[in-house]
Amino acid sequence: MKLPTRDRTLPMPLWLQGALELGQAALISALIVVLPIALVWLTGGFAERTAESAARLAGQGWLVLHGVPLVLQFPADSAGGAASGVLHAIPLGLILVPLLLARRAGRRLARASYTARASYAARLWQGLLGALLAYAAIGAGVAFLSRTPEAAASLLAGALIPALGVAAGLVAGARREAGAWSPLLGIDLVAAAGRSSQQARWIGAYIWAILRSGFLAVLAAAGLSAVLLAVAIGLNWAGVAAIYERIDGGPTAALVLTVLQLGFLPNLALWALSWSTGAGLALGAGSSITPLASSVGPLPAIPVLGALPAGTLDYGYAAVAIPVLAGVLAGWWFFREGENHLDEWLALQSRRRWLTAPASTLALAVLIGLAAGAGGVLAALVSRASLGLGRFTELGPDPLALGMWLALEVALGAVLGHAVGPLLERDAGRR
Repeated sequence: MKLPTRDRTLPMPLWLQGALELGQAALISALIVVLPIALVWLTGGFAERTAESAARLAGQGWLVLHGVPLVLQFPADSAGGAASGVLHAIPLGLILVPLLLARRAGRRLARASYTARASYAARLWQGLLGALLAYAAIGAGVAFLSRTPEAAASLLAGALIPALGVAAGLVAGARREAGAWSPLLGIDLVAAAGRSSQQARWIGAYIWAILRSGFLAVLAAAGLSAVLLAVAIGLNWAGVAAIYERIDGGPTAALVLTVLQLGFLPNLALWALSWSTGAGLALGAGSSITPLASSVGPLPAIPVLGALPAGTLDYGYAAVAIPVLAGVLAGWWFFREGENHLDEWLALQSRRRWLTAPASTLALAVLIGLAAGAGGVLAALVSRASLGLGRFTELGPDPLALGMWLALEVALGAVLGHAVGPLLERDAGRR
């Protein structure tokens, strides 16, 4: 008897596979919110809430985790007018879960598209589009079902914001699996670049190296700021522990509060970055926390806030070394990359190296600073928060101030890094 050599089962359509992949991501990310709320509810923490009310709260938490703002309605005041506010806070530590799951889904969809008869790009985008539409439908459904008189999210925001967030993970995973952008776009980028002029290729390589240097500067500054935050928490651990003791909510409350703080640790690291640049941050309207002095009013009982600096700091200005050092690293990396085509072009235009070399280095520093400043603005935007209540509508750094200070300090460091690059490489060559 001859055994069949082909699989006679019907293949799953890519759009359906994409929908199932991100459906799993939505379910797993929901557990991050559902499990703590269920634990608190089962232990009697929500004495006045029914199971349905706790479920709606979990749905609202899932939306906030994805960056969806909630419109809050507060009871009428003494004048008879009802107040409202907008709660918006993205826990950058927790949102990594749906993003990583979306990245995994993107890789699986890219792998499933290899066996397609049609073009690879067309089949892949069919799967990605199905996944995004499914996630948008889930977000809109959660926004509809979790509405309460006290808090509600727009159906449009519930559909678009979570889908746009996981789209980055999907595309990153597909790009990782494909190995290049050309298969995803259906365009041979290498051939297109080959048809362009040499001058255009140099300009493109120069700009791409600038952008990567700026990204490296932001990444290095954020990493060093995270170390600074860890040191501050360690030095002020007594104050953190005192707030835990003052809350006295039992093991369940302590566990939930700790998970919540871990979810916001990346936000706090970016706030530390803003503090180190001198731009500072606000923890409530009218407050100011800078390396030179801090002025804050009453704060909520959140243990990690016990690590905040208080009063005047004698050596707080030394924190400015963090973004400057990140700029030094970016300038050195740009030198090692060997893509300073502006300097090469200026050298061809004039033999006065005493003039062209400083001019190209200054232009390089300004461009790296602008790229890092743009990254700082984005970091401030995603890390800011608003509780929609009273003075706590302004939490976090000012995007424009952070971008300007970070651009200036990284540019200064980039000049130093590019200047010492030849010396460092010469020493490395001797070894």
